[in-house]
Amino acid sequence: MTLSTLRHTAKTMVEPGQGILAMDESTPTVGKRLKAVGVDNTEDNRVAYRTILLGTPGLGDYISGAILYDETIRQSTTDGEPFPELMQRQGIMPGIKVDTGAKDLALSGGEKVTEGLDGLRDRLAEYVGFGAKFCKWRAVIAIDEEKPSRACLEANAHALARYAALCQEAGLVPIVEPEVLINGAHTIETSFDVTVETQRQVFEQLYRQGVHFEGMILKPSMVISGTDCPQRAGVEQVAEQTLRCLQQTVPAVVPGIAFLSGGQSDEEATQHLNTMNQMARELSLPWQLTFSYARALQNQVLETWRGDAAKAEQASQALLHRAKLNALASRGEYTPDLERAAA
Repeated sequence: MTLSTLRHTAKTMVEPGQGILAMDESTPTVGKRLKAVGVDNTEDNRVAYRTILLGTPGLGDYISGAILYDETIRQSTTDGEPFPELMQRQGIMPGIKVDTGAKDLALSGGEKVTEGLDGLRDRLAEYVGFGAKFCKWRAVIAIDEEKPSRACLEANAHALARYAALCQEAGLVPIVEPEVLINGAHTIETSFDVTVETQRQVFEQLYRQGVHFEGMILKPSMVISGTDCPQRAGVEQVAEQTLRCLQQTVPAVVPGIAFLSGGQSDEEATQHLNTMNQMARELSLPWQLTFSYARALQNQVLETWRGDAAKAEQASQALLHRAKLNALASRGEYTPDLERAAA
């Protein structure tokens, strides 16, 4: 696949007014989400839930692509239609998570490095056969008094870069996700410093591995105070610091930034994105700023559905409403009163 095709796919993923649905939870993780609403973690229940998500009528108006788990891309809906075919019919590009999880980094005091490079070239070729257009790989960076270490930052940046190069070789757009975790008592100033250093390391390694910046998407954390910080920064400060971080680290040729929600509430994630887009217009920033949320899109869907087939349509409407609000935020057109509007 040519660079022009990668560039076109990447731009399509972040078109104004559209974002990416992250639904790539592993089987154990989706099991925790299901258990929280009283639903057993069976394959039938996972299929039923994923059918609600991807079968929501009109979802393609606000969602350009969805990141799937390995199980999902091989599954079919409750009506027997393969999920990738349903997505194509909905106008939603199939994507796939290809890392195998964050594991302990040796000799690092519990810091993590994401694994999954072994055999990745062959797995990518298989996913292309299923219709995948893009991939995702997540690195996790923790903050405390002694973290992150240089070793952790370099190891994760290198892995992200090698993954991205393999994706582009296979004709797939890589979503590069270096997540600076929200857990902790750190201030927004510490979050800014760590996120800047993380993203600098990532783009240095991407450059060294020959990755084409115009054929990738960055999925970063917002620069935000730790959850246990005594004085957490407000929406305006989060938006300002996040944009300042992007200006210092991200090449202008990258087509788009699709933020993760990273433990924020549904409304908080939407408000932050909206404020950033309003500020970005004033600054004439070069990137499309959009969303790639998981829980911040799915929370209300699960709460509404709770395994009850009779609530499937209502759950779909909850997803469509949340997707629409975030799509508006990606244009800087969201207002809080829309939260109370009927789905």
